[in-house]
Amino acid sequence: MDTGTHVVMGVALGGIATLDPVVQSDPALFNAVLIGTLVGSQAPDCDTVLKLKDNATYIRHHRGITHSVPAVLLWGLSIPSLIYLFTPEVSFLHLWLWTFLAVILHVFVDIFNAYGTQAYRPFTKRWVAYGFINTFDPYIFILHLAGIVAWNLGADPGLMWLLIYFVIAVYYVKRYFDKREMVRLIKENFDEVEQIATSPTMQQNIWRIAITTPTNYYVGRAENGHITILDEFINKPIDYEDPVVQKALTDHNIKAFLSFSPVYRYEITYFDEYTEVRFIDLRYRSKGRYPFVALAQIDDEHGDDDLKILNSYTGWVFTEEKLQDKVSPIPQSKG
Repeated sequence: MDTGTHVVMGVALGGIATLDPVVQSDPALFNAVLIGTLVGSQAPDCDTVLKLKDNATYIRHHRGITHSVPAVLLWGLSIPSLIYLFTPEVSFLHLWLWTFLAVILHVFVDIFNAYGTQAYRPFTKRWVAYGFINTFDPYIFILHLAGIVAWNLGADPGLMWLLIYFVIAVYYVKRYFDKREMVRLIKENFDEVEQIATSPTMQQNIWRIAITTPTNYYVGRAENGHITILDEFINKPIDYEDPVVQKALTDHNIKAFLSFSPVYRYEITYFDEYTEVRFIDLRYRSKGRYPFVALAQIDDEHGDDDLKILNSYTGWVFTEEKLQDKVSPIPQSKG
């Protein structure tokens, strides 16, 4: 989920903690727990700082090791231990319990959006992305804001937040069945479906979909139970025998993209001064474009034995002009 949603979830857990008689009876412990749930609800996203290095590092590691099983255990122990240094008079057991729950909840809710996490590391490095809750879901966020307002107006925090989270749990179940019905329709209408990537939008009735079959990729949208295909591409396997492609695959930006994207196509464009290999994620079609890409420009003027990567990039770009700003100006293609 987005940062704002994780913050309000931390507040909500602090409110639910008042159901714990030990927390309710000790103001100092309640304050420590509230700090713990707020920090715990943010801690796994500390890897956001990797943006300061480069996009490739961020894409490859965000929601990776910091969301893994060992990291969850580490956060769950280190955060309350640090708070306890400043409040040694409170119950460490209860402080640990609620802080640990905040960390677990952070990772748990992240697995339901299209971006996903590597929550099952070290058992597997595969990205877990169930794709039926938007990264920012306005309904979930508004329910939390309403709860915070009601708490400030005097509502009982424990019972109120339990009720809100019951509603949210029902909402998750509804979204799960929405996706399951959509997947059923896709499998009824397409042959030999290998993979279906779903990306919910902020509108309840509209989903982005990317379908993989042995021969084609289909990109479209589902709206009110009706599936519309917007683009169709040939499912062309990567040509690992092509020296230019081989060179591109050694680039750190390309590696980062491929480690993250489950459904993509690639294309090769020949220019006067170099050859460009571009990978395009098919999950995020927006206004007729695919903004999440990776590319490498290969100098092949001296033959296959002396290939050089001139420039490369991976990230989100919404116009070709902005992409050109990220790399060297792109000349006219040959022919």
